[in-house]
Amino acid sequence: MKTIDYYLKLPYKLEIVPDIDEGGFAARYPELPGCITVGDTLEAAVKNVNDAKIEWITAALEDGKTIPEPSSYDDYSGQFKLRLPKSLHKLLADQSKEEGVSMNQYCVYLLSMNNASNLYKHHSIR
Repeated sequence: MKTIDYYLKLPYKLEIVPDIDEGGFAARYPELPGCITVGDTLEAAVKNVNDAKIEWITAALEDGKTIPEPSSYDDYSGQFKLRLPKSLHKLLADQSKEEGVSMNQYCVYLLSMNNASNLYKHHSIR
């Protein structure tokens, strides 16, 4: 049986964002649903969320609930199959040929550019 010490050593992703409406910061461990808290300062938010993680894991262990473990890059192969219309396949093949790269490289480029654009929009200061 896995103990609280086991789970506390795992590299869970921590998200901290400014609380624009109330001031301070909101912090959460997204892989532990509902493990969220706030703090007036960044340091307070970190302390509070670490305390919340201990309480969250303790309660889950006591209740016999499954505790999700953080995902890692080892969980992903770097490959996935994609079905698309023949017209889009041709368009992508033609554009990648014009750029002088493989269609795979061209599609990775397009996905990265879209992802970077979305990250910028999501994290921009309002």
